[in-house]
Amino acid sequence: MSNAPTPSQPSNPTQGAPPTSTLGPSEFHRPEGEGDLTTALRHLAAGASLSYDDTVTAFTSMMRGRAHPAEVGALLALLATRVPTAEELAGAASVMRFHCDPVPTSLPRESILDTAGTGGAPKTFNVGTASAIVAAACGVRVAKAGNKSRTGRGSAEVLEALGVNINASRDVQRTCLEHVGVCFCYAVQHHPAAKHAMPVRKILGFPTIFNLLGPLTNPAGAGRQLMGVYAKQFVEPVSNAMIRLGTRRALVIHSLDGLDEISTGADTIMVSVRDGQLERGLFHPEEVGISRSDPLAHVPASAAQAAEWIVELFDGSMHGTARDMLVINSAAALVAADHARDMRHGVDLAREAISSGAAAATLDRLVAVSNGHHDPAEH
Repeated sequence: MSNAPTPSQPSNPTQGAPPTSTLGPSEFHRPEGEGDLTTALRHLAAGASLSYDDTVTAFTSMMRGRAHPAEVGALLALLATRVPTAEELAGAASVMRFHCDPVPTSLPRESILDTAGTGGAPKTFNVGTASAIVAAACGVRVAKAGNKSRTGRGSAEVLEALGVNINASRDVQRTCLEHVGVCFCYAVQHHPAAKHAMPVRKILGFPTIFNLLGPLTNPAGAGRQLMGVYAKQFVEPVSNAMIRLGTRRALVIHSLDGLDEISTGADTIMVSVRDGQLERGLFHPEEVGISRSDPLAHVPASAAQAAEWIVELFDGSMHGTARDMLVINSAAALVAADHARDMRHGVDLAREAISSGAAAATLDRLVAVSNGHHDPAEH
């Protein structure tokens, strides 16, 4: 994450583009200045996609605050009219990674897992956040990236309600990751350059490419991922972007009932990314002995209630659909970490981590250490 994006393919801004006459008379053309996005905008307006190099150029201008807000809005809007390509996702993510304020860990990238999803799907109870803690309780190193949500129930709000210090320093985050096994990376603090696009994103009022980029830009450089996406058309380009970005192992998921996580109520599209190869499949909850049930039949009304659910799931007082959702998503996290052979093995490990109290103890340690207190495990 310390190296600048290095485009590996030559830029060809006219490949596949309609004739420039379709973009208007020449009287509209103007000389371009430093930071202009005009070349990329003309290319997108002509119906073509951006190469990796062109995307790097455009997003570098944006992340450095050189691009005019009107052009930033136009670029994001044009990209939102279709599914982004893997090259566009990888190019934009490379720029965000370069401008990231990272967690200073010495752990190998391929040993770190992230369970961040895109959001934007119907919310259950912050399954990805709870699954990160279960995976850590099983011995996986997890750097859980996340942010606050328009719903008020993002991972940041829920972890804060659990007592975790979401504003912990980089050194404290490193201690949590290396000694507790899990840390929280509050995205807004690790990606300061993204502030240049934030006002435009808020004004646009619809999802943009940035909703897909967050999980691809983990501040600890996680080389393993369980990533849910909010629409099925994003599964393939995100999976291919991960290959372009050098992800070691990942599962990219979207349930057929519309969740950005594995569902108990429907089959889940699951693309496995492993060392540059993709394997596509469907996960059926019955495969691991889980009966189908609607995960949206009963959901928390607030971050505080979601936090209560997580505590009750960890102490064994909550069962039913919520527990099943936690178990199967934790299993997928363990598979992505190569800590479980398959989903059934992962379910067994997740259940043991919960029933033994290991998940609850890991949460207690995260709360203590993130707030600068002594690790309870040392007593």
